[in-house]
Formats: sequence, structure tokens, C-alpha cells
Amino acid sequence: MGIVAGLDSSPDFTRIVVCDTDTGAVLRQGYAPHPLEAREGGGRPSDVDPQAWLLSLGDAASGGLLEGVQAIGVSAQAGAVVPLDSQGGTVRPALVGGDKRAQVAAADLIDALGGRQAWAQSVGCVPGAAQPVTKLRWLAKTEPENAARTAMLLQAHDWLVWQLLGRPVRRTTDRGGASGTGYWSAASGAYRPDLVELALGHQAMLPEVLGPADAAGHTPEGLLISAGTGETMAAAFGLGIGLGDAVVSLGASGSVMAVHPEALVDPSGMITSLADATGMHLPVVTTTNAVRALRGAADLLGVPDLEALSELAMKSTPGSHGLVLLPYLEGERTPSLPHTAGTLAGLRRESMKPEHLARAAFEGMLCGLADALDVLRGRGVEVRRVFLLGAAAELPAVQAAAPSLFAAQVVVPQPADYAAIGSARQAAWALGASQGTLDPRTPPVWQGAAAQVLEAGEDLAVGQAVRQQYVSVREQTHPGAFRA
Repeated sequence: MGIVAGLDSSPDFTRIVVCDTDTGAVLRQGYAPHPLEAREGGGRPSDVDPQAWLLSLGDAASGGLLEGVQAIGVSAQAGAVVPLDSQGGTVRPALVGGDKRAQVAAADLIDALGGRQAWAQSVGCVPGAAQPVTKLRWLAKTEPENAARTAMLLQAHDWLVWQLLGRPVRRTTDRGGASGTGYWSAASGAYRPDLVELALGHQAMLPEVLGPADAAGHTPEGLLISAGTGETMAAAFGLGIGLGDAVVSLGASGSVMAVHPEALVDPSGMITSLADATGMHLPVVTTTNAVRALRGAADLLGVPDLEALSELAMKSTPGSHGLVLLPYLEGERTPSLPHTAGTLAGLRRESMKPEHLARAAFEGMLCGLADALDVLRGRGVEVRRVFLLGAAAELPAVQAAAPSLFAAQVVVPQPADYAAIGSARQAAWALGASQGTLDPRTPPVWQGAAAQVLEAGEDLAVGQAVRQQYVSVREQTHPGAFRA
């Protein structure tokens, strides 16, 4: 068929991959950081001139990278919102990231609709600082003049698609991106304009939601641009996950998402009900503590890095000689214990050794994520295979314990630009559907991610005993934490 490109505009840089449409093989790739002068406030700012994304895109695509490309897919950071005036100009810099100044606005919005359950049932998620709906409330409260001028709302990938198409009258988004806004419901497949008004103080135009294989349009040069999607959905599509698969991401905090045929409405708010890039759904459960628990243990034990902590943990045995760490160092979201602290249980003279504490940190982190997996399993989500992402996934102590604690096959993909690859796969799908060579209901089959595959094997029973030990301590310390 030819070649397609996928670009991923992250908070700090743009990555582009050029792929064979038939196999997904990466033929060329480009990278460019976002220009620093476009940032305000230093560090990772909450205000960014969206022109920075275009400049970075241009730099990443230089040197003929896109020569011969027939279609482009776009993914971008989640939660960024670009407020436009009635002429299509930016009212102010884009609001990005999980800005702490929006936390009060989130609480305000939750109360305004009648609580967490009301939000979960309305749009499948409870407002947090990172969501566009919360940023709109913050804008209305702190910059009322800018809020009043806001006539149209786009997310980062919507804005980039619109720019690539030459700023047409029609503005578009996709189900995946829309599902993270806080004003579109994955369950009903419809916007909630009343929630935009609740947050912003008035109605605003919202982009048309395209289907997974739809094209957003063609550039003035005739290049097809697909619908685009959020970074999370693009990465899931690039990894090739499907029914029975879950993805566990190990960052400072953790997240667990899985593919499911239906939207899950969760009155407790623990599950965020997102849509994916294929027409399915991506229920997500997050934990406040993941790798931060490992870093805390490394600091306590005086080891220089996580590799050394892993090496130390491997000198212990499953169960850490009875030590159990509840890793709630920053409070916890799953279960909902925002004001609690971590707990170290099972201290005995024989267990008070550095290697046992190191092992307990790894087991505690993974058991906390297993709790998040169980939230999904408890709602009928099938999990046979777990994709483990993040630098910590490479650590031997993680790989030794994860399959038996998760009770599933664990896949550790080799590092790659999966969001950009997923965007390219979407472009290939839209191109094939437009040419009549691909079914709009079935995405192209690309080669899977190169990966290590880990099985629990004979360790499953031991791992489940460790898991039960953790659950017992959690229930004793925080009884009923997971009860609705």
C-alpha cells in the first residue's frame, strides 16, 4: 500500500515515525524538543503557546522525513485544552498538565454537580486537576475575561490536526480524546454541553467526534490526516493490545488500563471510563504510589539507585520474611485513602534486614497495582496478559514477582515510540478505509511489539500467598477500604 506517518506531541517533544502500511515496520523516525522560549513559568509549565507544538513538529519532520508519506496520524498529550475565540485565534496559552492550581476548581465542580457519583454516572470520570473540564472552571474563576472570549474548545491533538488541514471550518476530534475531557461520555457517545456551561459559565463550540477509521480531511497538498487521538489511546493501539490484555504503567504513580467491549460506570469513581482508538473502551484505574515507593525505600536503605535496590531485593525471598509494606506514601487513590500514610507490618528480629525491606517495597508496589487490576476484574474485565511499561519494568525484582502477583502472563515490551506507532497505524487504517482496501470496523494487523514474555509457572501459588498476606494487612489496617 505504501507508507504512513505517526506523530506524537508529548509535553516536552515531538516524535515522528514513518511506517510501512502493510507490516507496521518503522522505516524512518524523527525527534525534536519543544522550543523552550514558548514556555512560561519555568520547569514543566501549565501554560504553553501551542505554536511550540507546530515548531517542534516542523523540526522533527525536517530533512525529507515525510517524503512519500500518504497519510498522517496525530497523538498528543492528554488533558491539554486550547481555548479559541470566535475567529479561531488562541484566547490564551494552552492549559496543560495536572496543574495544582486547578485542584480547588476540581473540588468545586464535583460539588456543583452533586458529588463524585454524579460525575461518574454522567461522563464516566470524576474531575481531577488534569482534565479539560476542570481547567475551564479554573479559567472562569481566575480569568473571567478570557473565559468570556472562549468560543471553541480543542485539545492538543485536535488543534494540531486542524492546523495540518489548513484551519478549515470543520473541527474534529476522536472518541479517545473526547472521553478524557470530562464533558463527553464514553457510555452514551455524546457530549454533555451542560457540563461545559457548568465549568466555563457559557456554552462553547465542540469538535465533531469522528469514528476510529474516519479521516479528518486532506491537507492542501492532498495528504490524508486521520482522526488523531490521545497519547494513552495511541500507545495502546501501537502496542496492539486487545480483549484480555491490560497495561500496567510504572511511573512515580501507577495506572492500570484494559480493553473492554463496554463503558464501565463506576459510582465510586475508582474507574475512569475512557474510549480507545478502535471503537472499544479503556477503563483505567490509577494508584498514587508506584515507583515513588521504590525510591523511598532506596533512600531509607541508602542505596544509590533502583538497580541497586532490585539487586538487594533479590537476596530476599518471596514474602520478604513476613514484611508487608502498604505503599501509601502520598495517600492513595485506589483504595480511596487520600490522607493516610504508608504502613510497614510484620517486623520481627529475623525480618529486620535491608534485603527484606527492599523486597517488601517491590512486593508492596506490585500488590497495590494488583489491587487496581482486581477493581477491573471485579467488574467483569478479563485480564489474561499484562503489558508492563516504564523503566522499572526492566528491573529483575519486578520481573521476578509480577507474573505470580498479577496471576497473569506478563509482557515487557522493548522501548519504542508506541504512541507514534499507534498514530501511524490509525493513519494506515483511515487510508485503507478511504481506498476501500480495509474494513472500517477492523484495524490493520501489524507486527506486535518485540517483548520479553514472563510466566508465573510454578511460582503462582507462592505469589498468591504473598498477595493474600498483603491483602490481610491492608484489611486489618484499613478495613473495608474497597467496599462500595
